[in-house]
Amino acid sequence: MSETFPSQPEVSRPTMIDVARRAGVGLGTVSRVVNGGHGVRDETAQRVRAAIDELGFQRNEVARALRPGKKSTSLALVLGDLTNPFYASIAKASLEVAGQSGFAVVLGSVDEDPEGEKRAIQELVSRQVAGLMIVPDQGDHAFLQGAGVPVVFVDRPATGIDADIVMVDNEGGGRIAAEHLLEQGHERIAIILAPSYYTIGRRLRGFRRAHRAAGIEVDESLVIQLPEGNAEAAEKATREVMLRPDPPTAIFSSTNFLTEGVLRALGELGSELDNEPAVVGFDDFRLADMLPTPVTVVASDIAELGRSAARLLLDRASGADTRPPQRIVLPCALIERGSGERPPDSAGKRKAR
Repeated sequence: MSETFPSQPEVSRPTMIDVARRAGVGLGTVSRVVNGGHGVRDETAQRVRAAIDELGFQRNEVARALRPGKKSTSLALVLGDLTNPFYASIAKASLEVAGQSGFAVVLGSVDEDPEGEKRAIQELVSRQVAGLMIVPDQGDHAFLQGAGVPVVFVDRPATGIDADIVMVDNEGGGRIAAEHLLEQGHERIAIILAPSYYTIGRRLRGFRRAHRAAGIEVDESLVIQLPEGNAEAAEKATREVMLRPDPPTAIFSSTNFLTEGVLRALGELGSELDNEPAVVGFDDFRLADMLPTPVTVVASDIAELGRSAARLLLDRASGADTRPPQRIVLPCALIERGSGERPPDSAGKRKAR
């Protein structure tokens, strides 16, 4: 599906001439400051740097290397930790699509660090890439308003700018996960949440919607917000919630890393549990279908996120697509494998060891 945002006025990229006017100096003085030359008084250099900061001027590192009329054939992709299979899948798919059109992709990897992300983006823009694909952090992205290149956000929208977005139906995925567990007869469902980025908040919203539709109140003590979004935090939280006097009969984990931690905790608890809870995870992961009890997941086509973003960015960069910013939402689907189909009482009963 797609939705459109109101278009925004095009903002030209500030030039050295603009900086010179703002600072009240000659163009040669700006050039010497920008390129690290000597012969500029400290007071004047400070005035030039202040003008650069105010205008958001970025030096074009490759313009002199380009012949007149020649366009860049590089795109940039800024995302999180590449050891995360989610990001790796996006990167691989976008590289394939770009390569088919004769474009290279420059990767920038930042791990949920707004300032690091901003520096990486500014560096990539200075290289005169043809466009940017960004898995955004939670920071303000208004600084991209004057970047002068098309931008496509991936997986979550950004604040401070209206731009193309390609994302997964996170709210719909959270809803179908909860609906499935409720249909199995579960009424005490724990949800394990990574730190509250946009995607996790939407999954929780879908989880709540399914409960409201079923006329069942969410037990807020089972809405577990983790301090960190890793398997270790999920393992600790799962142990604690399952050892309560009245534990949940089902668990919905909001990311594949958290699902790993949930499964590890349940395996370690073993016969300490009277009943093994049903488990549904968000996002598929390797070997999920090969475990003793294969894991039921809500899955989406992560590679298609990368492909769709790259196709859209190439169309923007070439001028083939001049529509207002698009919002493309890819669907989720439930894959039933066994762990999410345990009823509340007997079927999940563990055998004593």
